[in-house]
Amino acid sequence: MELVFLIEQLLNGLLVGVAYLLIALGLSLIFSLGGIVNLAHGGFYAIGAYIGVEVGNRFGFPAAFVAAPLSVALIGMVIERTLFSRFYRADPILSLLLTFGLAMVIEQALRMAFGATPIPFSIPAFLKGQVFLGDFIYSRYRLAILVVAAVAVLGLWLLLQRTAFGRVVRAGVQNPDMVGALGISLTPYLTAVAAIGIGLAGLAGIMLAPISGVHPAMGSEILTAAFVVVVIGGLGSFWGVVAAGLLVGLVRGLTVYFIPPAAEASMYVLMLAVLLARPRGLFGERILRFE
Repeated sequence: MELVFLIEQLLNGLLVGVAYLLIALGLSLIFSLGGIVNLAHGGFYAIGAYIGVEVGNRFGFPAAFVAAPLSVALIGMVIERTLFSRFYRADPILSLLLTFGLAMVIEQALRMAFGATPIPFSIPAFLKGQVFLGDFIYSRYRLAILVVAAVAVLGLWLLLQRTAFGRVVRAGVQNPDMVGALGISLTPYLTAVAAIGIGLAGLAGIMLAPISGVHPAMGSEILTAAFVVVVIGGLGSFWGVVAAGLLVGLVRGLTVYFIPPAAEASMYVLMLAVLLARPRGLFGERILRFE
């Protein structure tokens, strides 16, 4: 039974790591291509959860699952064109201040619109129950989250590695001036990357809403952990962020099993250990525009 409990804690840790991962991928993409430190990313995660609640209560969970990330992605496109685009060539401190203020605005707007009290959001009926594998029992909904996250990560990797869009984005990350010299405007790609990255935060919001509850400050609570994942994985590395998210989840699961009070601190200790050994992170790449 101890082994079963350990496996359950590892899967629960992976679930948390997957949530961090989806948000961290968006953070890494937006910063790598546009140089924007998006402190409002957690706010978009919260918006996704609230949109999911509102749509889910009216039209059911499947509709909410589609509407939340798409709506948040559309909001991200508007934010990118009206705000982010003004700061691509400015001092990064200015974009940091901008997104910090935007995060505060989002949180207070949600508080004014929906109140400060957490809103419950139940697991859809068709995903309730447990999966039985011998003595091992695990939530069907949590397992579904892991599967959806894996599909999202694979889909994003294929987009970046197997399409013309992805080739331009990767070239823009490494050397945007060269891309411009070839006559390719990065403007639509910056907008698309913002939509994808922020949409992933919305996807995480709707998936985690039935587990973590929905409240205005939920974005700020998860943002720090997402930044930790980006730092551990390394700037500009897709698989570095993926590996970091999974590693943080596994370390958290093991810590919950062996030293429960230290669960929250485990990822910060892991970050410290990685940075001492490799300051660029696990798979950090050299990006010319930042050097």
